[in-house]
Amino acid sequence: MTFIRLFLFQVFFWSWSTLINLVWLPALLMPRVVVVRGMEIWAAFSFWGLKRIIGLDYEIRGRENLPAGAAIYALKHMSMWETIAQHILLRDPATVMKRELLRVPGYGWYAQKCEMIVIDREGHASALRALIKSARERISAGRPIVIFPEGTRKLPGEAPDYKPGVAALYGALDVPCIPVALNSGLFWARKGTKPRAGRIIIEILPAITPGLPRATFMQELQDRIEAATGRLLAEGSAQLSRAAA
Repeated sequence: MTFIRLFLFQVFFWSWSTLINLVWLPALLMPRVVVVRGMEIWAAFSFWGLKRIIGLDYEIRGRENLPAGAAIYALKHMSMWETIAQHILLRDPATVMKRELLRVPGYGWYAQKCEMIVIDREGHASALRALIKSARERISAGRPIVIFPEGTRKLPGEAPDYKPGVAALYGALDVPCIPVALNSGLFWARKGTKPRAGRIIIEILPAITPGLPRATFMQELQDRIEAATGRLLAEGSAQLSRAAA
């Protein structure tokens, strides 16, 4: 039965993603907000399929920590799940993403239209300058900035490796940074589309106010995200153990 559910979900997910990519093509010639709405619809229906076919639901904790104004959201990155969830969690996020993703048919076109923050990971100092310039423009437009501070997906329990990009944004933008922890890696593998039944928990943690020294900020961000992620992984592992019993 698990294999059948996985097969049905993959058929659903890729068919749905292809369909909305095709149907929404005229939006590329329309105002940007139309494409943003398409991203939200894609995310919401994808999560509907996850729940109905796989039995994978989610819970958002810490909504009270969402600020009213501009902020940087630093998300733990374990799976494809949170790249979808950001379009439900936040309104019109400007996500920091690698340039290679623009070459993905469909997704790359819409990401470019949505004015995501694209970086060249081989550009070093010039890439950081471009990152800050783009982020300032998005913040001035009132959009939340989303960054995965480790730059890539990590296995549950894998040693953290936080990159300097998030510190560069924090130092330049003078807005709060919101750490976000999750346990998605237990339920949706780092590679592929093979989710399993359960409940992913994503937790929005209290803001780190602007003005901290760079090293202090980086340590605080890592400590908060990793401590909360460890707690959520333990909770998710217990959930899976109960389901298997």
